[in-house]
Amino acid sequence: MLLHLSDLHFGTEQADRVVALQQFCRQCPIELVVVSGDLTQRARYQQFFKCRQFLQSLNLPYLVVPGNHDIPLYHLWRRFMSPFSRYQLFFGDTEQIIQTKHFFVIGVNSIRPKHHTKGYVSKLQIQTVDHILSKAPAHLLKYVAIHQPFYNEPFDKHALKDRPVLGEMALRYWANSGLNGLLHGHLHHSAKYNLQQLYGLNVEHPVWDIHAGTALSYRLHHGQQNGFNLITPDGAVLVYLFNEISNKFEKQAVL
Repeated sequence: MLLHLSDLHFGTEQADRVVALQQFCRQCPIELVVVSGDLTQRARYQQFFKCRQFLQSLNLPYLVVPGNHDIPLYHLWRRFMSPFSRYQLFFGDTEQIIQTKHFFVIGVNSIRPKHHTKGYVSKLQIQTVDHILSKAPAHLLKYVAIHQPFYNEPFDKHALKDRPVLGEMALRYWANSGLNGLLHGHLHHSAKYNLQQLYGLNVEHPVWDIHAGTALSYRLHHGQQNGFNLITPDGAVLVYLFNEISNKFEKQAVL
């Protein structure tokens, strides 16, 4: 199974959620952890350090991508001259690939210093990911992890403006090369949308836009609870939410 986390926002994490998620990982047969951005609250050294400590404590393979909170906000020199230096110190390249028994995941960095929250995908990124997808093993579920969603409900005006530039172009190329879904964060809630239908993609298989909530942070949006997604080898998305009575993450829905 694939554990899809997002928006951990270390610096605003809650200790009981951290312990509950560590316990969940010890009890569940997870083969891979994917974190779709916003590892930290303000891209500070100690926040990246604590995030890496947490991920290493799970004793599982993991892939992470940056979010808009993972580059400096107020220190303008570092924001524009070395925006990913602290991220790379702890997590290496901003775009990595990982393959397990059931999953093939490509990380894409959609963060640009000149944009505050809006995502961006370049033509080179589109071409590179398209080539990688075309060579990926056909029997694996193929996902791209990228922070900003490609689709959200129209009522969320904040997210409408944050959809990645060239996102639709990327989607059409990647879908034709066998993409099964995109793994996102940014909005702090779980959701799943069929992009094949929404965008009229000329492919025979569904391509899912999968959003994860914030598992650990007290920065909850729209009254949502802390939570995450668990993706099964057949592609089902299980939503787990934190129960403050049992102090555990419990399954709430299948998307």
